[in-house]
Amino acid sequence: MTNGGRRVTTATGAMLADPNCLGNSPQLARGALFDPEFWRARGALAAAPSGRGATWFVRAGDREWVLRHYFRGGFAARVVRDRYWWVSEQRVRAFAEYRLLETLAERGLPVPRPVAAGYSRSGPAYRCDLITERIPGVGPLSAALAREALPQSYWRAVGAAIARLHRAGADHADLNAHNILIDARGCVSVIDFDRGRLRAPGPWGARNLERLHRSLAKLSRAWPPGRFDAERWCWLMAAYAEE
Repeated sequence: MTNGGRRVTTATGAMLADPNCLGNSPQLARGALFDPEFWRARGALAAAPSGRGATWFVRAGDREWVLRHYFRGGFAARVVRDRYWWVSEQRVRAFAEYRLLETLAERGLPVPRPVAAGYSRSGPAYRCDLITERIPGVGPLSAALAREALPQSYWRAVGAAIARLHRAGADHADLNAHNILIDARGCVSVIDFDRGRLRAPGPWGARNLERLHRSLAKLSRAWPPGRFDAERWCWLMAAYAEE
């Protein structure tokens, strides 16, 4: 396997896969990995909280994965929904996210390890999917805050995790409270790096943080007092600056 996963040609496109993560899964050559109905028929599919894409939890033997189908956002979603214009295989969105996650995971950063990415091409357009390893025991920061106020240590863990990614040059295109996962011990992971990329230091880091702040401020309107405020944001930013 070369960096970027093992490439496998499928009937309508191609896929990248990490054989070490797939184990002995026989679906590798057939591309059935990305078909929710394949997993549903085996009682191995469960819906998962999702944003713009359609997301499922999958159990493959003793392995647990997250399967995500890519959907467009904004005005374009009204017209083409889950189709993207074909430019080249190098530009396939699932492939780009797979490669980025692979790089970040290999550096020990708080992201899920990619398992496989695939696309299906039809004429000038394609659809695509991504599978990552499921991180056990985590849930979105947004859901945790909807349940209860979080201690300072949790906010500091979020700030430190974002700082580690930024120091590595990881620009997250949609950093929000749904894409930050946290477990009962306060361990943090960041997901959904669609359109993310590695960059030299610059103002993009501040833009990531501004987007997260807007997300938390908007969601907090529906939460009881004390779930998110200026003091909690200062806790996050203090840890971000110290990392």
